Amino acid sequence: MSSRPDKATSREFVLRSDEVLRYLSDNPDFLTAHPDLLTELTPPTHRRGESVLDMQHYMIDRLQKQVAALRSEQQDLIAASRSNMTSQARVHFAVLALLEARTFEHLIEVVTTDLTNLLDIDVVTLCVESNSATAKVAGTDGVFVVHQGCVDELLGEDRDIVLHEDEAAVLHLFGSAATLVKSSALVRLRLNSTAPLAVLALGSRERGRFHPGHGTELLCFLGRVVAQCLRGWLDLPPS
Repeated sequence: MSSRPDKATSREFVLRSDEVLRYLSDNPDFLTAHPDLLTELTPPTHRRGESVLDMQHYMIDRLQKQVAALRSEQQDLIAASRSNMTSQARVHFAVLALLEARTFEHLIEVVTTDLTNLLDIDVVTLCVESNSATAKVAGTDGVFVVHQGCVDELLGEDRDIVLHEDEAAVLHLFGSAATLVKSSALVRLRLNSTAPLAVLALGSRERGRFHPGHGTELLCFLGRVVAQCLRGWLDLPPS
């Protein structure tokens, strides 16, 4: 027995023009909710009238807004790219200065003085937890001896870097420059398993210079270089 298609299901459903008009009249925000449909429509001849919707004007206005949004995104990407390139260049110059230090004292001077200019920030300090090995650096300008456990209190046991804005808890790491600091970066320095824990503290008077959403790869790299240089001058084994 052969089956015959049901006429009701096989009939092609076609909307009449008056049905489309009625639907759009009943749903005036339809095109606003489905703006991509505008790219498929053929705009009417440009004319205005009391009861005539200027669809062409609407489409042009939408395209202009899209272009403006794309231009803004492009400018943001260019600005971010330039900023990243500038930051990378600054860190490269800083690393070269660290590697060129001629003595341990010169290295400390580079870290606590030269890095401020090379990185275009306001203050850099070296903070070392107190134990018998810290006597050599105690009293050196830009070097602060902090209590044992301070590094993990500030960074957490499993983090190598934290970025802050207006964080009062870290200001004591910057000594007399603390009142200037509006944003900061704290980078853990891993010397070896027996050396005291240490932190490279970078501060800026510019709010937002360091913030939690900021990329940290370059600063972590800088911290590793500082730790390596300190390890070399202190004649410490790597682990």
